Amino acid sequence: MSRTKRMTLAVSAGALALGAGLGVTGMASAATTPTPTPSSTAEATPGATDGRGMHGGHGRGGDRGVARASELAAKLGVDEAKVTEALQAFREANRQATPPAEGTKPDRAEREAALAKSLAESLGIEESKVTAALEELRTEAQADRAGALKTKLDKAVADGTLTQAEADAVTKAVEKGVIGGRGH
Repeated sequence: MSRTKRMTLAVSAGALALGAGLGVTGMASAATTPTPTPSSTAEATPGATDGRGMHGGHGRGGDRGVARASELAAKLGVDEAKVTEALQAFREANRQATPPAEGTKPDRAEREAALAKSLAESLGIEESKVTAALEELRTEAQADRAGALKTKLDKAVADGTLTQAEADAVTKAVEKGVIGGRGH
């Protein structure tokens, strides 16, 4: 195999690992991570739709879930405990008994609309206000992930691990949703 092909494969593998490590995922899942309680078990704390927690992996995002509930409460002007309770109720009501079939995903727009409707009803807030707050949080999270990716790629270029062209290609692949989850 030529050196160029090996380098391309290495960069692709690194980009996939980097994308997976950044956890580029949707906010609706992010807003539904439970706060661990003494009575909760691993089976009692799956994400609202995919059974794998807030950011798509077991054990990931627990602290971020608490932070997201706090941020959502602040944006909506309601008590954090009420938001956490409403998220837990949504998660329990939408828990899937079985994982989705191989190669299928729940419809993200439907899931987000159901989350906004459920939160609005639980919190006594207009659904449009909840939808706007969730969208703001999602946009902020995407900007944070993009910034973290840029920092890592800039460091890789500075260290000589990647060329600028390779870093640009990784950025474009993430933005288009080719690697690392959904695009923007």
